[in-house]
Amino acid sequence: MTQTKETGPFKGTAAPVKQRYFDPAHHVPFPLDYQLQQLVKKIKGKMASKPKEGDEYQIEELVMIDAIQRLGLEYYFQEDINAALRKWSKVEEGGHNLHDVALRFRLLRQAGYNVQADTFDNFKNEDGKFKQELCKDTKGLLSLFEASELNIPGDEILDEAAYFTWNLLKSSLSNIHENAAVIIKTTLINPHHKSLPRLTAKKELPNFETSLNFLHDCSDTQDWIKEIQDLARTDINKAQITLQSETTQISKWWKELGMAEVLEHARNEPIKWHMWSSVALPSQDMAELRVELTKAISFIYIIDDIFDVYGKLEELILFVEAVNRWEYADMNGLPNYMKICLKALFDTTAEMSKKVYINHGWNAEGYLQNVWSELCNAFLVEARWFANERLPTTDEYLKNGLVSSGVYVVFGTLFSLLGEAKHLWNAHPEIVSVTGTILRLSDDLGSAKDENQDGHDGSFLACYMNEHDGSSDEIARECVVEMISDAWKRLNEQCLSHSPFSSDLKIAFLNLARMIPVMYSYDDNHRLPVLEKHMKSLLYEETNHTLSISNVGEL
Repeated sequence: MTQTKETGPFKGTAAPVKQRYFDPAHHVPFPLDYQLQQLVKKIKGKMASKPKEGDEYQIEELVMIDAIQRLGLEYYFQEDINAALRKWSKVEEGGHNLHDVALRFRLLRQAGYNVQADTFDNFKNEDGKFKQELCKDTKGLLSLFEASELNIPGDEILDEAAYFTWNLLKSSLSNIHENAAVIIKTTLINPHHKSLPRLTAKKELPNFETSLNFLHDCSDTQDWIKEIQDLARTDINKAQITLQSETTQISKWWKELGMAEVLEHARNEPIKWHMWSSVALPSQDMAELRVELTKAISFIYIIDDIFDVYGKLEELILFVEAVNRWEYADMNGLPNYMKICLKALFDTTAEMSKKVYINHGWNAEGYLQNVWSELCNAFLVEARWFANERLPTTDEYLKNGLVSSGVYVVFGTLFSLLGEAKHLWNAHPEIVSVTGTILRLSDDLGSAKDENQDGHDGSFLACYMNEHDGSSDEIARECVVEMISDAWKRLNEQCLSHSPFSSDLKIAFLNLARMIPVMYSYDDNHRLPVLEKHMKSLLYEETNHTLSISNVGEL
């Protein structure tokens, strides 16, 4: 790899001016936008009017924040939420209501406050174990279980809390009302911290008030819950219009690129790939950024298929050398499909770099060239392993696998598009590496191949069993599950306020980690039914609309 180079301003480009990347093609109807603004204004007023008891805010304020976040509406109220949590962070926590203590802890940790987990020592007995009387406190157990998902390395008490609450809640399922059992089971399978409200809000809305009142010690929500639900419905409608516009732009770009015709056996799923971007950058005003990010993600998939399905080793070596040189005129010896791919990659990267310069005042082309070069070199390492029938060590596999997962290309793209401060550039920041660890290992846990592919990929499981004589597939999988759990702890730690990156970038990688199980939940037919269900819900109003990832490109 060459050193990161930063070229000068583009020829003919005027001085940088802060502006949108391009005019949005979608047009949200004025009545819908007006209704949304009025609902936001009304809810903001009610947030500001929450009563005090002495110097402490009522727990209802935290319940209201949780409700907003569970429906994916926080970006409308970020300043209000930040102000409220800033005050709550100064409240000395010594309470004995498990639900309230755990809710405060979780919301503060989610917001980046490094609150200490020893606040839960109050709920242990003299033997250092959680008190048995907590077994009857279902709301408290649910709140503590949700809080335990925010654990970081060294939080042994939260590890204990996760085990304690999960077992008690699971054992209670057969002894409670069916509706309550559904809420508890949903929480255990999809705790809020690892879920994506943008994907689930529409489904949860009909029973949202019932679920919220079951989860919390606050039943007097009538003065604001209806407005929050109305806002969620309006936001879903607006998001649908925006997403339909984005998918139209992506489909048009992809069709004009012509890669599907040139590489007919490669994946042809631009709308599926756009789902990564839609969760990484959830704010409604980031439509342009999402489209740009999807372009980069599309090339990750296509180049992966070139290495996995198409290229001969000698051709792949020439391909990587051409990427390293990054010269249009120097593609001699490459097959035509590789030349077309490289030209498209170079053109797209140059266009994106120009937009970054216009919007943020610095040229990202050198950074982007380097992350693409690094990715292709990692693909080549794997191709050589396969050609030589060599199974690497687990350390070798995972170190290279983090790069070949594409997370550093995504980071370089997001870093540029979001206009992060240049002095913060680090090719492999921890927040990206741990997300890549979750991605690579989760991918390897899956037993199915991607749709319509006949290529070959390595596996951490195979490397582990080769490295540990006598170990079984089950033991290897247990090891991987533990490694993913540890990576989540490190990701939680990276999302605390000491991280130098913007909240948008931290949220992006947290949401990408949350999206991984959705993107790798293959069924026996090599399909992604969970993802297809979410895509249909996000894109269409009619529940009976038939959607398949393989034909979703033409919208």
